[in-house]
Amino acid sequence: MFDISTAEGQPSYRFSGHETFACRYAWLPKAYRAIAADASIFYDEDAAMVELGIGKNMVRSLRFWIDAMGIAHPTSERKHQLTKLAHTVFGAGGCDPYLEDTRTLWLLHWNLSSSATPAPFAWHYLLGAWPYAEFSRTEALAAFARQSQRLGHSHSEITLSQHLDVFLHTYFSARGARSGIEDSLDGPLVELRLLQQTGERRGEGGRWEAVYAFRKEPKADITNDLFAYTVLDYWERNAPGEKTIPIRHILSAAGAPGQSFKLPEEDVRARLESLSLDGRYGFAYRPSAIQGLLTRDVPISAEARTIYTNEANING
Repeated sequence: MFDISTAEGQPSYRFSGHETFACRYAWLPKAYRAIAADASIFYDEDAAMVELGIGKNMVRSLRFWIDAMGIAHPTSERKHQLTKLAHTVFGAGGCDPYLEDTRTLWLLHWNLSSSATPAPFAWHYLLGAWPYAEFSRTEALAAFARQSQRLGHSHSEITLSQHLDVFLHTYFSARGARSGIEDSLDGPLVELRLLQQTGERRGEGGRWEAVYAFRKEPKADITNDLFAYTVLDYWERNAPGEKTIPIRHILSAAGAPGQSFKLPEEDVRARLESLSLDGRYGFAYRPSAIQGLLTRDVPISAEARTIYTNEANING
């Protein structure tokens, strides 16, 4: 039987590394070309500044984002290795070199919210563990401080505040009357409209502040192939040898498809039922009002593995 404790033990989290910058649209294609030409480029910050045309702190930030979004991973030889996803999207004849396909953006979001190791804390907590329908910046920051202390850290309020702001700017447009030119350059994941402002309320000191909520509704631009990929990816990373996984984990576990994509329970169940009727995916849906299970053969069937290794058929 699937044991979620192996996935939830006591993982480490990243509270910094992004240098207070959310990822920008042009950064990932630039990083791909730079690493393809010189795999050690990010280990020479001066050369990277010249090649990428950005400042030193932005170079460090981009190094964080290419790892967290699954574009390239550092090796023991002080180099970066580009992933299959990176080649599929940005390589010669790439399917989406300018990040115009929403499926690509959802896949980047999936990597960031579920696959990154160690996980960025704000993504793990706000997407996977926040217990309320809405949050304000003050409420989230107070929760960050409590969780940081519980994990044995002593992060300053500045560090936690900057980390929260990077999360907000990743998904919510920074454009506004008070934003400078640089601060108003939105990143690609803003296009997902995953995070929305639902209103305002008075915080501490009587000041009005924005209230945010995730858009929890069916999302047609998350295709069945993409959703199937994320189910298999989650399964492979958390319980690679298990033949069954409870539906409730797909629905509500931190880093699982239901939570990462903020999909309603009925939508997830309908998707799983539909996908189980297609033999290519290699799993069967056994519904139950109490639990419900997905079952599969181990290892993954050849056809399902093809879908899995093709990064959710993003080319399709």
